[in-house]
Amino acid sequence: MGRRASNNPRQLRQKSCGCPKCMEEYPPGQFGERNRRRDCIGSWQARYRDANGTQKAKNFEKKKEADAFLDKVREAVRSGTYLDPKRGEITLAAWWKEWWPGHEPARPTTRNRKLSAWTAHIEPKWGRRKLASIRAAEVQTWMRTTVKGHATQVKVRELFRAMMRDAVVDERIAKNPLDTVTITATAPARHPDELRPPTEAQYAEIREAIPGWYQPVVDFAHETGMRWGEIIGLRACYLDLEENTAEVRHIIVDDRGTVVRQQMPKTIAGYRTVPLTARAVEAAQLMLERLPASRAVTDVDDGLCPEELVFRGPQAGEVRPLKGEKVERAGVLRGNNFRRRIWIPAIKEVGLARLIKSPETGRDEYWPRFHDYRHALASRLHAAGVSEKDVQLMLGQERGGRVTWLYTHGSEGAADRLRTALEGGGEPRHLRAVS
Repeated sequence: MGRRASNNPRQLRQKSCGCPKCMEEYPPGQFGERNRRRDCIGSWQARYRDANGTQKAKNFEKKKEADAFLDKVREAVRSGTYLDPKRGEITLAAWWKEWWPGHEPARPTTRNRKLSAWTAHIEPKWGRRKLASIRAAEVQTWMRTTVKGHATQVKVRELFRAMMRDAVVDERIAKNPLDTVTITATAPARHPDELRPPTEAQYAEIREAIPGWYQPVVDFAHETGMRWGEIIGLRACYLDLEENTAEVRHIIVDDRGTVVRQQMPKTIAGYRTVPLTARAVEAAQLMLERLPASRAVTDVDDGLCPEELVFRGPQAGEVRPLKGEKVERAGVLRGNNFRRRIWIPAIKEVGLARLIKSPETGRDEYWPRFHDYRHALASRLHAAGVSEKDVQLMLGQERGGRVTWLYTHGSEGAADRLRTALEGGGEPRHLRAVS
């Protein structure tokens, strides 16, 4: 190793200083008159080489500050922990543009959720901040005072933490400030009445209020417990009316206003074969009689292919003029349209609609929901004595325990049965002494 320079740090000469050395380098006649002084007021420049051998420099007001910095940098270079300060000067918005293309999820729903967390929460507050300037205490205060809702905080912290973690890996910052940031909002506790699905009698009333074209859709949901995207994405080639089964292979999701076909269901457990009851088979047959579907087997890369769908809207197949051309309507059912135009008017008509303020978003939501068909089916199977594992397989859940605490609810008359058991409805039991 070469000998360390004896003039490091060195004092830089200034035109405004009147010390002998500065006056020599910047003569008064040429650079203006100034009062003479004994001590130089110039800054101290600390020069060092990074891990790649590139020479760098940083200026300080005092010599002792420059010496301390040199000692720190030399130790970091020797130990392999040196980070170029300039790499941490990039703003979070600039880092997002570099980071996002390599981490953009393939699933539209996941991608849109992360984009929403970035554009609505992280970017407005932190987009202009430099990576090296972001501190854990600031983020924690922001999380507590600005980001509302437990679920929102979880999603925002997950994305922000991943970005800063990769900034550490990319050697832009020394540590991740999000590692110590905690979720401050409590998970909302919802009243059982807001989670319990309607009774069978109430479902029968809702069905009668649903327009005739869409009654097979609700019948199929009632008998299979399939998710909305799985029902409207069911293709004729995956429907076996002889074996009375339906395979969940492809789903349809809304990608910011555009319906797209997606191969993977919500989880890997979503790939499953669902047994169909006679009522579910009848619902599927009725839809196929109205709108025959192609049994061609196509892939996601082939596009939406709406002619293969079993459940479509009443305008499917109609031809409408569009920009001078005749275009055939796809008729793909959309969740927002169905909920706003079909479902909510039906539950209002039968007097079951109840507005509930979401503790997470603060928005008003209507009970019951179309998704409650899954809850109702799980509760029916549980009351019939079907094992938790079998219910898990039918609903496409990864964990059996989740089916129990999330989807199953007490059956009708449960309170009376429990009261009878507590009051000793059977043979009287007597206490006995145990030695």
